[in-house]
Amino acid sequence: MQAKKRYLLLFSCCAFLSFGYFGYHHFKIHRQNKWYLHLSSYSEDSDIVHDEDISPSPRFRNRRTTRENGDGNAFRECQMETCFDFTLCEKGFKVYVYPIDDNAPPSSNYMKVLTVVQDSNYHTSDPSQACIFILSLDTLDRDTLSKDYVRNMPHRIQRLPLWNNGQNHIIFNLYSGTFPDYTEDLGFDVGKAILAKASISYENFRTGFDISLPLFYKTHPERGGDDGYLESNKFPGTKKYLLSFKGKRYVYGIGSETRNSLYHLHNERDIVLLTTCKHGDSWKEYKDERCDHDNAEYDRSVSKKL
Repeated sequence: MQAKKRYLLLFSCCAFLSFGYFGYHHFKIHRQNKWYLHLSSYSEDSDIVHDEDISPSPRFRNRRTTRENGDGNAFRECQMETCFDFTLCEKGFKVYVYPIDDNAPPSSNYMKVLTVVQDSNYHTSDPSQACIFILSLDTLDRDTLSKDYVRNMPHRIQRLPLWNNGQNHIIFNLYSGTFPDYTEDLGFDVGKAILAKASISYENFRTGFDISLPLFYKTHPERGGDDGYLESNKFPGTKKYLLSFKGKRYVYGIGSETRNSLYHLHNERDIVLLTTCKHGDSWKEYKDERCDHDNAEYDRSVSKKL
């Protein structure tokens, strides 16, 4: 009887040890087969310098300005020392404007930019003498809904023999994306080109390389008028309006929250904000209680100068 108990106890111990060993081994194999345990870290070594809350996430930083050439090399970190060929400027600072493509004529607005450059002392018609290159393809308006939007831009640019991944080129842009999101995707890869852009975000701006432009409208004159004459040394000058704005007030999409929060500044005296909700095809679906009044006031002031 005692022998049976000893054998039973020994068998139980062996079974317990076997279960513990093989159970742990199975758990270890099962854990190793979990694919998500082998994923690379979301953060990067460079993230140690991005310890402030205002810093964009690693994923957003990697995506924000990805500009790749055919080999997949990114130019999002371009600087003058890395993406600009200074040897082309040893003969002088000359600017070459590509010949107009009859199949893609530039808009009147972009034509003003090209004309000013061509009429300047810096222009050259010989690309071998050029330090800077400017496309004749209209890149000012990259809103796909715009009548000035040039289609098949990647194909058109890659056919240019002087493109060279955009090196020593300047790309001008005022509008990108479409309502309501207005992303900064131009629809083509600028590569090593300098981007002269209006409303460019801090995240996409390559400091010391890109150029921030003011937004100018189609009616902006090609050149300034006559020389001004100083009539008074009074500062600040006497002006009728301290602040004025006349334009669209988006009722949804990017920019809507900012513009809609400024209406209370309008006092009809020295601060005048005239806005209309009429923008896009869906504005009536999203219009707020102020839209009817704002639209009427905007329409009444069509000829009013601010």
